[in-house]
Amino acid sequence: MHAERGGDDLALIASGSEVHVAVEVARRLAVDGVAARVVSMPCLEWFDEQSAGYQEAVLPSALRARVAVEAGSTQPWHRYVGLDGEVVGIDGFGESGSGAELLRLKGVDVESVERAARRVLEVSRHRDISER
Repeated sequence: MHAERGGDDLALIASGSEVHVAVEVARRLAVDGVAARVVSMPCLEWFDEQSAGYQEAVLPSALRARVAVEAGSTQPWHRYVGLDGEVVGIDGFGESGSGAELLRLKGVDVESVERAARRVLEVSRHRDISER
């Protein structure tokens, strides 16, 4: 986990090769004072099998600003980001080219994930203000 202040502002969730993207986004956001936690979730099923206490420690329910990064189908990730979060991934198939180029073209890169994170943070800040 990469975080200052415990990653209280945002969760970036990724698996496998996407973790480095999440770590870089967390570093960029930290420059602006955003405390992001990077959650490496290599197996969704294993995470789901953990105790409720463990799951809450990793992804606190109060932390609604969440972005998941997935080079494949986004469908299973929506349950981890909730209604306020975003999933950055690829839902179409049949493209050809190098992996890095396709990920960039499909928006699964540092810049795209950072933009998603900033959108989610903005929504979260507005929600927090309106709930006061």
